Amino acid sequence: MGSLERTILVTGGAGFIGTHTVVQLLKEGFSVSILDNLDNSVLEAVDRVRELVGPKLSQKLEFNLGDLRKKEDIENLFSRTRFDAVIHFAGLKAVGESVAFPRRYFDNNLVGTINLYEVMAKYDCKKMVFSSSATVYGQPEKIPCVEDFELVALNPYGRTKLFLEEIARDIQKAEPGWGIILLRYFNPVGAHESGTIGEDPKGIPNNLMPYIQQVAVGRLPELNVYGHDYPTKDGSAVRDYIHVMDLADGHIAALRKLFTNEDIGCTAYNLGTGQGTSVLEMVAAFEKASGKKIPIKLCRRRPGDATAVYASTEKAKKELGWTAKYGVEEMCRDQWKWASSNPWGYQKKP
Repeated sequence: MGSLERTILVTGGAGFIGTHTVVQLLKEGFSVSILDNLDNSVLEAVDRVRELVGPKLSQKLEFNLGDLRKKEDIENLFSRTRFDAVIHFAGLKAVGESVAFPRRYFDNNLVGTINLYEVMAKYDCKKMVFSSSATVYGQPEKIPCVEDFELVALNPYGRTKLFLEEIARDIQKAEPGWGIILLRYFNPVGAHESGTIGEDPKGIPNNLMPYIQQVAVGRLPELNVYGHDYPTKDGSAVRDYIHVMDLADGHIAALRKLFTNEDIGCTAYNLGTGQGTSVLEMVAAFEKASGKKIPIKLCRRRPGDATAVYASTEKAKKELGWTAKYGVEEMCRDQWKWASSNPWGYQKKP
């Protein structure tokens, strides 16, 4: 059975990583149902996906407004469509916000996911690709991060990812019919090369690249660089940035693994490039790609930020046959293409 007859539910499919993954799924011949509550995304993003894949593939895409915290929203979907697997992106993801509003994070990320498992079990859909995060490594004692490291969370957001990994392992152990792949993302950046879709966070961005992008297009005056006294080559923190299209392809690789390996169990894979890039290096690369000067303001470190985190990518390469293709230059080039053609994201200028 090829991907042609397979139908995938993508929760949070209108978001940044969701939209890029949906494009790749459709191109690979899957049918896709999105379930999204549009809490941190907009419907326009789904329209852009349709525009990008064309009318023929768009027929295989369905959008459903709904919230995982309302079990009936999930039930409605499963009662009328047979899903072969679920890619579960839906969740809140801002570290700082999670510290201020932990209950919001537990409600969204934990309750929503538990509801999803319940309905999946009821309708005998037992294959899931779950969005985890490199935050589960906490402040790693050594780098690169390997999947079997001890897991630690430094904030409520990270804890929800860690709890959800544990929940996945418990469910799979109790009910061996499940196959669950946990994908630990490092720092997703960039955009589709067409510049049609990209990251469009509501409010002040929490992540480096959308922040740089908003400075470049004149929406924000300067970039705050948190921490310039880290023990790194230029004093700024080091992260593993990964192009969102590489990440999208990682999800396809994980799905294929679930469909071909009946006994995958519950397994975690890092999705990163395996390369560390400092914040200031990223700023320089973006300046080069955009031809814009990015004014920066050096600030104190943020509590809970690690000095350097990057991935060991051996396991994904060996077991999923996946490896990142794009480097920092392409990440910045594609991010700038999206930003310069959509300075206000998916909105017209407010």
